[in-house]
Amino acid sequence: MRPIHSVIGIAAGLVASWCAAAEGLPSKKMLTLEVAQSLAREALASCRASGYTVSVLVVDDGNRAIVFLHDNGASNATTELVRLKASSVLLLGRPSGPPPNLAPGAPVPPPVVPGTVNVQGGVPIRVDNQLIGALAVSGAPGGEKDAACANAALAKLAAELR
Repeated sequence: MRPIHSVIGIAAGLVASWCAAAEGLPSKKMLTLEVAQSLAREALASCRASGYTVSVLVVDDGNRAIVFLHDNGASNATTELVRLKASSVLLLGRPSGPPPNLAPGAPVPPPVVPGTVNVQGGVPIRVDNQLIGALAVSGAPGGEKDAACANAALAKLAAELR
């Protein structure tokens, strides 16, 4: 009978170890196609309301495109810029744009990380302080206007990003 008790004891120990390890793993939020579509549509609508024709890109935390919208009349350059802005967000962990410690009036330096850009318009998508993706906009007259469209979309869908 002793071997059966040993087997049961070992099995119980393994289950307890597995449960403890599983409890220690972080939970991960995921950007869904439905939320990504809503974010892209809202960013596009915000820019259109201001008279801007833009491209919009939503990527997941692995920088994989989920949704891309190219508005009627948006330039071809916006297609590449939204990709660079989204990459900047994910690689640097902050909104795209000039380095945060840049002195007022100083020229914007070229990006340090290849495949990124120091232009505003890419914003992080966070849930519970987890970076789950990026929303990038390009085509408005100035990166700050691109960022405003992206931030308006995030604000409008804040309840869905929990």
